[in-house]
Amino acid sequence: MDETQEPRGTGSARDFMPAAAEEQTLPVLRDAAQRCQGCGLYAFATQAVFGEGPRNAQVMLVGEQPGDREDIAGEPFVGPAGQLLDRALVEAGIDRQTVYITNMVKHFKWKRTAHVPGKRRLHDKPNQYEVTACRPWLEAEIGNVKPKIVVCLGSTAAQGLIGKTFRVTKQRGEFFASDLAPFVTATIHPSAILRAPDDVSREHEFGEFVADLRRVAEKLGEL
Repeated sequence: MDETQEPRGTGSARDFMPAAAEEQTLPVLRDAAQRCQGCGLYAFATQAVFGEGPRNAQVMLVGEQPGDREDIAGEPFVGPAGQLLDRALVEAGIDRQTVYITNMVKHFKWKRTAHVPGKRRLHDKPNQYEVTACRPWLEAEIGNVKPKIVVCLGSTAAQGLIGKTFRVTKQRGEFFASDLAPFVTATIHPSAILRAPDDVSREHEFGEFVADLRRVAEKLGEL
């Protein structure tokens, strides 16, 4: 993606949402998101990838943005990171079918590099303008689902929902009261495990990830 050619967008997803709050149901919002031009990412993505999960989910997982596989499939966390997340949820005793899963940003931001052969699209971190423009979708999802615990996966989600000074490496697994949900917590994004330098590091990081998710399951049991 060439950012010099990226359109600016209107600045807010709210411009593409139903005006009446009672009309902002998850099915309506999912359809409306496909027309969103709040930021310029729509111009280079295949489609918007809205959240999925039960309307009454007690836990909501929030990642950064869809990846290449998700952009094509139109579903969140279906690529390698999603497969790792599925495995971790099983080990933590959490049924994915009971969890609502979404992202801070609904369109895939990507870049090509001359150092990588082929046409593979590489993840590019969304900037603050894009995260802010997309936030109304997430707020509407939270308002519909009303989860008891929101779990931020990675620094983009954690700093966007908990605070800009939040550091996942130092504060992962802690629970915070929030206006968004009774509790918000954070852990690493599963893609960080995939980027670990060797098998030993990956297994260690995976174990820590599972431990964080077990804390979520335990906290939920207390509520």
